[in-house]
Amino acid sequence: MGMLIAGVLLWSIVHLMKSVTPGVRAGIVTKLGAGPHQGLVALLIVTSLALMIFGWRSIVPEFVYDPPSWGRHLNMLLMILAIYLFGVAQGKSRIKQWLRHPMLTGMAIWAGGHLLANGDNRSLVLFGGLLVWALVSIITVSRNEGAWQKPTVFPSAGREILSVVIALILYGVLFGAHRWIAGVPLVGG
Repeated sequence: MGMLIAGVLLWSIVHLMKSVTPGVRAGIVTKLGAGPHQGLVALLIVTSLALMIFGWRSIVPEFVYDPPSWGRHLNMLLMILAIYLFGVAQGKSRIKQWLRHPMLTGMAIWAGGHLLANGDNRSLVLFGGLLVWALVSIITVSRNEGAWQKPTVFPSAGREILSVVIALILYGVLFGAHRWIAGVPLVGG
């Protein structure tokens, strides 16, 4: 369990430095230089992912709570939205008229959905920890960015439809590969 907790904490700390401790981050950038700093951040993120993956796989799940019977099905539906939000976060999208932080919102939906579907100890640590990180990030990044400037340029309807189609295709791929990615099959045994 320690590896999984360390991975979630390392991920959270590295990602929160820019919005929670910008002075500390600026000092590190000044001391190391921009390029080495980016390399260090990348290395720490990869390390956190490795800790989360190997930590997850090393834990025998023990149930902490009973998720609702409908939670698994709702989670499968929410994952389509989460994947869509991940995809449109960096580009132009009409969704940005309603969501200031689509990627972080997608992460919160991904984590919250998985908490609805799973009630074991490792899920609580991984998804609960990443849900807290995403919510804290939304608050701290918004605070640092100031007033929300909604976009005024929108993609064409065709581009929006293409984003939805790509999200659905990616959802299908991830649905089929879930047993190999997470070690947990979504259907069957």
